[in-house]
Amino acid sequence: MEKSLAKYIWSNTRLEQIWILTVVAASMVPYFLSFDLPKQIVNGPIQGKGFEGEGATQSFVHIAYDIPFVGHVEVFKGFKLDRFEMLIALSLVFLALVVLNGLFKLYINTYKGRLGERMLRRIRFQLIDRVLRFPPSHFKRVKAAEIATMIKDEVEPLGGFTGDAFVQPALLGGQALTSLIFIIMQNFWLGMIAAGIVAIQAVVIPRMRKRLLELGRQRQLTARELSGRVGEIVDGIGAIHGNDTSNFERADIAARLGLIFSIRYDLYQWKFLVKFINNFLAQVTPFLFYSIGGFLALQGRLDIGQLVAVINAYKDLPGPLKELIDWDQSRQDVQVKYNQVVEQFSVDRLLDPRIQVMDAKPAARLSEALVAHNLTISDDSGARVLDHISLEIHPGETVAIVGESGSGGEYLADAFGRLVWPDSGKVTVDGNDLLELPESVTGRRIAYAGSETYFFHGTLRDNILYGLKHAPLTTVTYEGEAALRNKWAVTEAKRAGNPSLSLDSDWVDYAAAGATGPDDLYSVIRPVLDSVLMSQDILDMALRSTVDTERHKDLTERIVELRHALIDRLKEQDLDGLVVPFEFSAFNTQATVGENLLFGTLKRPLMTNRKLASHPYFIKLFQESGLNSELYEMGIEIAENTVELFNDLPPDHPFFQQLTFMTADDIPDYQALLQKLSGRNFDSATPEERAAMIRLSFSYIEPRHRFGLLTRELMDKIVEARTEFHKHIPDDLNAVIERYDPERFTASATLMDNVLFGRIAHQQADAPEQIHVIMRDLFDRLGLQDSVLSIGLDFDVGSGGKRLTNVQRQKLNLARALLKRADYMIFNRPLVALDHRIQDQIVRTVLKDIENSDHKPAIIWVLSNVSLAEQFQRVLVFQGGTLAESGTTSDLLEHNGMFKELLSL
Repeated sequence: MEKSLAKYIWSNTRLEQIWILTVVAASMVPYFLSFDLPKQIVNGPIQGKGFEGEGATQSFVHIAYDIPFVGHVEVFKGFKLDRFEMLIALSLVFLALVVLNGLFKLYINTYKGRLGERMLRRIRFQLIDRVLRFPPSHFKRVKAAEIATMIKDEVEPLGGFTGDAFVQPALLGGQALTSLIFIIMQNFWLGMIAAGIVAIQAVVIPRMRKRLLELGRQRQLTARELSGRVGEIVDGIGAIHGNDTSNFERADIAARLGLIFSIRYDLYQWKFLVKFINNFLAQVTPFLFYSIGGFLALQGRLDIGQLVAVINAYKDLPGPLKELIDWDQSRQDVQVKYNQVVEQFSVDRLLDPRIQVMDAKPAARLSEALVAHNLTISDDSGARVLDHISLEIHPGETVAIVGESGSGGEYLADAFGRLVWPDSGKVTVDGNDLLELPESVTGRRIAYAGSETYFFHGTLRDNILYGLKHAPLTTVTYEGEAALRNKWAVTEAKRAGNPSLSLDSDWVDYAAAGATGPDDLYSVIRPVLDSVLMSQDILDMALRSTVDTERHKDLTERIVELRHALIDRLKEQDLDGLVVPFEFSAFNTQATVGENLLFGTLKRPLMTNRKLASHPYFIKLFQESGLNSELYEMGIEIAENTVELFNDLPPDHPFFQQLTFMTADDIPDYQALLQKLSGRNFDSATPEERAAMIRLSFSYIEPRHRFGLLTRELMDKIVEARTEFHKHIPDDLNAVIERYDPERFTASATLMDNVLFGRIAHQQADAPEQIHVIMRDLFDRLGLQDSVLSIGLDFDVGSGGKRLTNVQRQKLNLARALLKRADYMIFNRPLVALDHRIQDQIVRTVLKDIENSDHKPAIIWVLSNVSLAEQFQRVLVFQGGTLAESGTTSDLLEHNGMFKELLSL
């Protein structure tokens, strides 16, 4: 990277800087005229100089020049104006100059701002570009939070300085010099006084500010370290809780904050001392002007107009001068920041940009062997983990790598996947060094999946298709205002040195996955998910999700058909009692009291339970039906039973999972509330106490909780209240409550609730599992499996995929690698979170599916379960970083060596 910030800015904004400097030079003309005009107004119309005679006039806008060898040339005679008219005319000219100077400032500042933001965008992109080209080993030595802080915050001042780098000294220096020259033209001695003060400020203040720069650098470093430490706390929160080190972390953070406070306090003290001295010097000069200038005016050596003009000119001198000194400090400050950025991002063995050049064309298949030549790899401590390994992996070959953890096989897999770089030796394909091949080849024709997984924030679909997003394969056509916005965005991207690629384009390489387009993509994804046993997880996610009715019309429009098909299937299998359907005239015993009362779903976040409970219509209905007191009494009994049964149980007891109305943390609160309400009826309880008890009754399900609290009379009363509720429901509530309708899809309910249109019977053993099996079969039979899969793939995986279990993350990671249909598939213990039985099933299924497909890749699998090695054509046995044995399983067993020993463990 360029070491000098000024050179970096000039090389990237040369033409823009020249243009704005030209504008700055032009702005000096009206700026100078605005100083001279007050003198003309005071001496001329106000004091009457040139208007001594009665009816005297002067020429306004008289343009004439004395040209050498030509003589006096008069361009325009001007207008003859009397004293009052001249006063008005000069005042209007002064106003025009004020407006013109303001317009110049507006244009210059706007242009500078745009230039700075463009440069900020450029440098941030270039830094991220360099991060993408860091060698893999470098990421072990840096903290993600520190890198993010540098790119986000620490380069922010560089953008602001870009517009000021050349314009600010030219503009401010020009203004200060113009003011100074004007003062000297009016009176030499006053000019010398101003020049002397300026010289002192220009020498003393920058020297004092060197201390500020050092303190600023220390503040920046400590703040960056704090950001990295906070990132470590977030990532290692499990270790902190598991080892009771939260107070140690608090002490560490407190010490860091104390150091930052100390630095910032010193910074403020020194900063305001510098400001005090600077302001004092700025205010001394007006004192000298008033005293000395007034003395000269009294002696007649300086007229009043000149004194007013000098004071007016000096009024504009401290501002530009102070800003010029501030600019110099900012220049030094951002140069320090820039040097630190350059230092952090100047990394050895940076990837050549040509390796990551985008290529939209399909990558040619790797038809030659993957060869390791005398490969040696060391870990970060310098210990050799792979020692002079030479071997070949042929196209279409299946190879198992076995050995104890750390024996070296996993490092060989990492080298094949380009995740580690060898100390010596190399990996080649067809004679080409793997590290020198473009990523458009290795990233498409080599797939890698390890035990460590990472998924970007987004949906399951985004992450499983991530390995297919190499280049935009379609061109987006914009119309109207969108076309103008896109044209502007593309232009600005090019000016900032950013690529003008559009995320609105379709980046998915369908052909690489074996599909022809988005229409048959799910037919390719589904078998892969089946292979890694992820399909059931996706189905469960889909069933628990709400459905976008516009995107999935094929499913929502057939919801009635699905409901009838489910009822028919249950009857066929004699499982009628597995689901209790919703009926408007009947109480659903498997649903909560609240669900029965509402007979519908709330459109969240427009309406919540709390908002509904406080709605006047709802309150009135409760009072008129008498349900408020009955449900209150019911809540009292629920609280008493729950406290009695669960009070002595630990908070993590599994019984608490069966409670829908109370958590372990609520037990003490309700215990205290029951004591408070002892001997008091509904009328004597406060509204908050009533609400707390009624809330318990809303979540009660008789067959599940079995407290015997729901009588037939109470259930009938709830059904009657429901009828009354929907009969006179006001428009505002009707708009946010979706009533259950057997002939319509309920958009605010989950897919499961829509298909069931009822509730699963809690007393039936394995009822949810049976329903899931039946639903999956129905979706397949009715041709809706793609829609259901699409709904499940809309699931948001969260930051880093943390909303998925570790097992799900490893399955998804393997599925993403399989979907690429690469020529070499490298699996480095990808399923260690799964038990051996499931690993065995997945490995066998994946190998069988690949064998039966038209795509025959080479598979290199580092196994956790040695017994699976028999499924592979060749086995490589590693021990202590060396290749101990190689051959088929039968040959290795006959050899009676290391492989047989591992198999017996």
